[in-house]
Amino acid sequence: MRKSLSPARLAQLALGAAILAFGLYNIHSRCRITEGGVLGMTLLIRRWTGLSPAVSEVILDALCYLLGFHYLGREFLPRAAAATGFYALAYALFESMGYALPDLSGHPLAAAVAGGLFVGLGVGLVVRAGGAAGGDDALALVISKRTGWKIARAYLLTDVTVLILSLSYIPLENIACSLVTVTLSSFVIGRIQAARPRGESEKIVKSSQKIRGS
Repeated sequence: MRKSLSPARLAQLALGAAILAFGLYNIHSRCRITEGGVLGMTLLIRRWTGLSPAVSEVILDALCYLLGFHYLGREFLPRAAAATGFYALAYALFESMGYALPDLSGHPLAAAVAGGLFVGLGVGLVVRAGGAAGGDDALALVISKRTGWKIARAYLLTDVTVLILSLSYIPLENIACSLVTVTLSSFVIGRIQAARPRGESEKIVKSSQKIRGS
């Protein structure tokens, strides 16, 4: 457990979660660009209920981790819980500070690219530290086990479902740009994940590298 939550690992989890929260608050939630999975669902909940992603992320992640505990194992959960906590604190902090970037609402493609880079870098650092930036992996594992689908298909189902629901408040053009965000962030996550140090549990690698469809 102490090795799992070493100071260096915690610092990387905190940095990745902060970068992710910064991008989600300053770009995604402001410019009506969304993500798939849990991240996109928190933005959807914020739009229709006003509940901050700093709160909804914790609730949704906890539910997903509870469902997927059997498949993820004990070693994974402390890291995932730490990343969720850091994300919630960082998002709440950025909300209290106000927007720090120019408004890209009139340039959805530019917002999609910038948002994808922030998400890719943030989630990539969290994944490289052996954690998870959302409950998507746990939920996808449960769906895969219950249906017999391949894990990639399970992730596609959650992402597409959230994007379709997001049409309730996001124009079709922005949904198309959101696909750019998802694709770009997946690429960046994959590049960072490929540079991860050896020695991690194969089970953790397989579960965490699936985040955001990478």
